[in-house]
Amino acid sequence: MEPKKNKPAQQIQIQVNEKVADGEYANLAIITHSAAEFVMDFVRVMPGSPKANVQSRVIMTPSHTKALLRALEQNITKYETEHGEIRMPDPMAFPGMHPKPGNMPN
Repeated sequence: MEPKKNKPAQQIQIQVNEKVADGEYANLAIITHSAAEFVMDFVRVMPGSPKANVQSRVIMTPSHTKALLRALEQNITKYETEHGEIRMPDPMAFPGMHPKPGNMPN
């Protein structure tokens, strides 16, 4: 039996259209999961507004979600090395930012 030849890794060209490149601002993420997938809803909450709309929903497999977590951890470490620790605000400083049970978007 011949030894396996290593194939060079295929490179993917990623393109971003103008609408997606502009991005969506979100200041709240709601994450839910099932046995098969993670659902991440990114929401823009405006002060004084009783409603907030989901700006974007991303659905990923558990393994891709874990890879995302690791990539975020690496990038946060690099950011904090360059710019200092990211300080988290007191959750009480943002009243009304926590969705009520039963109002979760899914």
